[in-house]
Amino acid sequence: MNMLSWVFTFKIAATLFVWCLPLLFFPGKLLLAAGFPEQHTYMFVRMLGWAYLALCVGYGFGLHASLSGRRLAGPIWVGIVSNGGACCYLLYYGLNGTWTAWGPAIQVIAWGSIVATALITAGLITFGVLGRE
Repeated sequence: MNMLSWVFTFKIAATLFVWCLPLLFFPGKLLLAAGFPEQHTYMFVRMLGWAYLALCVGYGFGLHASLSGRRLAGPIWVGIVSNGGACCYLLYYGLNGTWTAWGPAIQVIAWGSIVATALITAGLITFGVLGRE
């Protein structure tokens, strides 16, 4: 497996298990216990989970292509914009103390997501856009 395939595989797995599936299927009480702020409904949280799932579908096409030795520009650039933007927003809000009132599990996930999204963005640029294998 080439490096771009590893980046896509890591991205898909991390997105599914850390964000997508919990946001889609965890009951509101579990999200609250994990440290999410209380909400009347978790409608937007659930919609975000679906959006993450849609991104994973696109990354799946990128993974399939990279396993065949090709680089699809669409999934690569979507990943760069999505992960790079998420990294910047998470870092900004983290440094401004936005999460201090949130539960420790969510804080760990959010700080870990800063590192993960930075690495994914760098990997997509290095192995996707620049094609350095």
